[in-house]
Amino acid sequence: MELDAHGTYIFKKTDHILYVNAQGPFNEIIVQQYAHDIDEFSCKFNNKKWVSLTSFYGDSIFTPEAEKYLIAILQGSSDNGLLAHASIILESCCRDLQYMQLTRIHQKSNIAFNIFSDVSSAEKWLEGYTGNSTIQKAQ
Repeated sequence: MELDAHGTYIFKKTDHILYVNAQGPFNEIIVQQYAHDIDEFSCKFNNKKWVSLTSFYGDSIFTPEAEKYLIAILQGSSDNGLLAHASIILESCCRDLQYMQLTRIHQKSNIAFNIFSDVSSAEKWLEGYTGNSTIQKAQ
């Protein structure tokens, strides 16, 4: 039996930030697709250092297999210039569970991270990694 992808995401990029809007739950199929797409997007930073900001909508938790893939993706992204990752949890009934899972994922991947409840706070935190005090909004 072949599994279908569960979860969605879209990317938007500025000079130094990769914005991701995501809605789960997520299984390993969608995270494998994400791995391919994040590799393509990270190349668009032209070997410059970059940061990412992911807004998770709804109950966006990861299956255990998807979580393992995401840890590997973050470790690989670090090798490709990723300095820090901010997450925002929105409209969730299981915020505490998401917070614990995202914390565990980022601790295992050794990426600087923080979790916020709004975009403005996340962008201000990321400014410390980009050296850019006026973060350009994604188009």
